[in-house]
Amino acid sequence: MTLQVPSATRHSFRFGLPPSLGSETARERADRLAAFLQRAMGKLVEVSVASSYETLAKDLLSGRADAAWAPPFVCARMEAMGVRVVVRGVRRGMSSYRSALVCRAGAGLSVDRLKGATAAWVDRDSVAGFLLPTAYLKAQGLEPARAFFAQHFTGSYRGALESVLDGKADVTSVFCPPASTGLTYTTGVEDVLGAGAGRRFELIAYTDEAPNDGVPVAMGLQPQLVTALETTLQGLQSSPEGVALLKDIFNAERFEPAPRMGYRALYRVALASL
Repeated sequence: MTLQVPSATRHSFRFGLPPSLGSETARERADRLAAFLQRAMGKLVEVSVASSYETLAKDLLSGRADAAWAPPFVCARMEAMGVRVVVRGVRRGMSSYRSALVCRAGAGLSVDRLKGATAAWVDRDSVAGFLLPTAYLKAQGLEPARAFFAQHFTGSYRGALESVLDGKADVTSVFCPPASTGLTYTTGVEDVLGAGAGRRFELIAYTDEAPNDGVPVAMGLQPQLVTALETTLQGLQSSPEGVALLKDIFNAERFEPAPRMGYRALYRVALASL
């Protein structure tokens, strides 16, 4: 993939979102984010929802997007190519998270009883929705490609969780706080499916941690636009509308500056999942 500098003749600022919220939900929230960023930055803003994590990365690298809300592994790939991640999300006061492997309530599954099961994952580049749980299972001596009867990708956490509820899959994974214990893993489930949905799932296992999602900016983006975006995102928690956007789009309570090369360690996770 060749890096391209965004066109100097384009007058709009383009921001990309991942498909993990589900396309209809993400589209409505994208319009709200575009209106907010446009007022804050004083520039025409377009917010698009990528069809996959790979498309999101390609849009940023090709210059079709100026910035994006990207999952950790995409951030790691961007950093490796010289792209800067300006901010990262903070959830429940923490800048990292992990994944919970879950099944339907009453299924009684465990890691030792997953052979022959069907797994529903989010995306091959989703850290909590594929990379972390796959790496965890391999560390437990379970090779997913051989152990599972089938694996499929739904493109969103909602799709993966609903596949389990509908009986199309036996196991999936969802993001959760690193301090989760017992049934508090349901926070991630309920963030996606709503209050009370956690009771419909059982915890199988927790994985290791990964840094939170971040916002990489395209190579060659004007410094004043980078600064304006960074300032705007870090100031979201200062208004009710911004707080709502943080919750509905970013699943975060605020943004903080991202440390340089803060996602480098994820390459070990990615390699372990192959």
